[in-house]
Amino acid sequence: MKTTLLASLVLATAISYTPQSLAFDDSMSLRICEYISINDKKRLRKFLKSNDLKIRGIFDDIKCNGKNLLVFAATSNALDIGEYIIGKLPVKTVSENLAEVAASSAHLEKVANERVK
Repeated sequence: MKTTLLASLVLATAISYTPQSLAFDDSMSLRICEYISINDKKRLRKFLKSNDLKIRGIFDDIKCNGKNLLVFAATSNALDIGEYIIGKLPVKTVSENLAEVAASSAHLEKVANERVK
């Protein structure tokens, strides 16, 4: 009786557990790009947290209008989100994108230069 109950409990637990997929779909990418374009840092942070995502993890995978997240924030004049992204990315990545950011936003260029130094 005990083994049957224990076996059914283990089976029920195994069946009910489904791991969350980390693959991006178009709606996730679209939502992230939308939040960047309207400079809504609060909603972006909430979305990333609820989906257990990090800027470092999605930076190479998501393109908005053919640009990476940082350059897209600079061209969209999304200063709050641009500063947030700069703070979350590795210094090497920020320095690689510095020229493109500088061409679009003087403010984000200043923030990126401070991060690289």
